[in-house]
Amino acid sequence: MAALTPATLTARALLLDMDGTLVNSDAVVERCWRRWAVRHGLDPAEALKVVHGRQGYATMAVLLPDRPMEENHADNRVMLAEETADLDGVVPVPGASAFMAAIADLPHALVTSADEALARARMGAAELRMPETRVTAECVGASKPDPEGFLKGAAELGFDPADCVVFEDSEAGILAGRAAGMRVVGVGPRAAAFAPDVHVMDLTALQVNPGPDATIRLTFPS
Repeated sequence: MAALTPATLTARALLLDMDGTLVNSDAVVERCWRRWAVRHGLDPAEALKVVHGRQGYATMAVLLPDRPMEENHADNRVMLAEETADLDGVVPVPGASAFMAAIADLPHALVTSADEALARARMGAAELRMPETRVTAECVGASKPDPEGFLKGAAELGFDPADCVVFEDSEAGILAGRAAGMRVVGVGPRAAAFAPDVHVMDLTALQVNPGPDATIRLTFPS
């Protein structure tokens, strides 16, 4: 039986989600959102099915569709403060540190539904380098699955969407990357169900190499 050929993608810039992609923050997310769901008379297990990838106010709008949006935004500010203060169990996704080191001199940006304070707190807790180019919650008017964040990240790096590869773990994030016209690498167990261009369980076996004409060659385990 012939050996499988490793999958490869070529890009000019990389756009990276944070939670579930670089940082495993599931423990905090589940603690905070379970408490929120109980306060609002919702089934925590059902709530957790939609929280990943979106900004908090957008998750609240899905779960409480009749509630005024200004209440969601106010509640989201409380949620962000709770999440920023709770770093217990926040760890890097396996392989994330080496991956961030490998792309340090290559065009890349963080595109996250977290705000700047939460992004800094979680990247710091996971001991990961914070990218210089960042698109956080404050930078966009619409949450994933809207493509605004990824399109803004590409524009700030100076590349066309078709030249970018997105790294994402959630349905909302994968849909956002696709809507932006970008190829998507799905990271972790959640991503497998949403048919990304390439899927990996973590970042341990991913190889990053400079290609010709300032391209980035990504090689994934077979």
